[in-house]
Amino acid sequence: YVGYGNLYFFFDRANITKAFRPYRDLTDDEAAYATLYTSSDVSSYYANTNEIGFDYSGSGDGGGGNWEHNPYSWKATMAMHDMTDGWDLPPNCEQEGETFFGIPLSRKSDSSLQVSTSFQEQFNFEHIIDRNYTYIKSFGTNHGWLVGEQIGNGAGSIVDKDTAHIPIFYIGTTNPNMGGISLSNLIKVGKRIEFGTLYIKPAFVFIDDNGHIKLQFEMDPNSALAYLYDNLCKELGIAWNYDTPYNKEGVYTNCAMHASGDRAKYGCGPDGTGVGGFCPQMTVAYSARFQSEEHAAAYLDQCNNYIDYWRSLYPSGVAVGTNQFCPSGGCLGLFLNRYDLYNVFKPDLGGSWVEYGGGSLQPTFSPAPTWKGGCDEPHNFHLDKCFRKRMKPKASAVVWDSLGAVGQFSIFLIAFMAVTLSISIFLARARKRRRKGESYIDFMFRDAKRKSKKRKKRRLKGNKDLEESMLGDEKSRSRRSSRSKSRSRSKSKARERERERVRESARD
Repeated sequence: YVGYGNLYFFFDRANITKAFRPYRDLTDDEAAYATLYTSSDVSSYYANTNEIGFDYSGSGDGGGGNWEHNPYSWKATMAMHDMTDGWDLPPNCEQEGETFFGIPLSRKSDSSLQVSTSFQEQFNFEHIIDRNYTYIKSFGTNHGWLVGEQIGNGAGSIVDKDTAHIPIFYIGTTNPNMGGISLSNLIKVGKRIEFGTLYIKPAFVFIDDNGHIKLQFEMDPNSALAYLYDNLCKELGIAWNYDTPYNKEGVYTNCAMHASGDRAKYGCGPDGTGVGGFCPQMTVAYSARFQSEEHAAAYLDQCNNYIDYWRSLYPSGVAVGTNQFCPSGGCLGLFLNRYDLYNVFKPDLGGSWVEYGGGSLQPTFSPAPTWKGGCDEPHNFHLDKCFRKRMKPKASAVVWDSLGAVGQFSIFLIAFMAVTLSISIFLARARKRRRKGESYIDFMFRDAKRKSKKRKKRRLKGNKDLEESMLGDEKSRSRRSSRSKSRSRSKSKARERERERVRESARD
């Protein structure tokens, strides 16, 4: 009701959630709350309203199945790590933040950061929404259905836009001065993370301990989504139990949701241990209040019947997307908050794009870049062709990585042994040949000079025998022959003289 002279309650600058007409009496409920504290004893009031006695066991299938309508074999609360939901901030983090990596699922997004308003066409969440409020009476917050609310809704909540998504990894604040990481550095790290096509498969709808309605997706520790979660923890997580994050950009944050030691194998599903943060969920509504226990059980049964249809339709999961947004499916989104999708990353390092302000166009597999100027044009940096060209690893790095841990250790060991052997030989030589009072360094220089001198002498001296001509000229040959003849004559004369001496001595 809108009229002149009313008093309005503003939820924020853009939303009026209640109008109070002038000149009217308080209702019974308003009068009861307004005069509650006029009585000195309110214990009876709190004793009657300290809990809600709903039993949600009607959502179980009773068979102990891993996926079928059985949230009680799951540690599903592990996914609730949003730093804006009242959780204690990590050490050295001084500010809350809403930035996170996730999978966009909106079909009617009103965000001005993306040209497309629909991010997927595989799931119609209207089938798990109680638009007529047959089962749900109201919500504990001013928010209604988070997949999109209507004007004049029965719960009297604000008209929320469609913000459907699956949060994967909360980053927190993007203010480096408060312990966070800047948005530009965050995008740099995101561009380097290689992940496969992200497939998702609904498991069941359930209500968590806080009364929030959530759609749980399967938690597969060996999927591409799990591999992505592992890498996000390794590169952007906070240090924990001697595990420290590392990325090639050298940029980190103190406000991340998960520790660097967290892995998908610790996730919330039956295949996990229930102590990690890997738990893909989509929040459908906050703090839903049902008409009764029977209405809650009937609502969950209706939702999970349709979940069974989705599971039969996509037995191996599905990579969500549209013809205009992520046509190949399975993209990762960087959200500034649950409302604004800022940056989108394609699988297998296929590129990324920011549509806000004409930042860049979506990457394509066309051989021709979208903007003029080829890969030298900054607008084309994020295209798959240009991205792979700019980010192509060096050949030496590829060879080194191909050796593996064993090969790299073997090369290091051989190099270490060679160095130690050379040092040992030098020390043994120095002990034997260095002069009295001479240091090892002086001996090294003197020994090096001596060796260089020997090399020079060898070059100057050469080999004279090899330098002589093997044939020579005629004069040299005649000289050699005359010399040989004279030598033979002198030798024969000497023999004759010797013989004569022997004869004379024999006569005597």
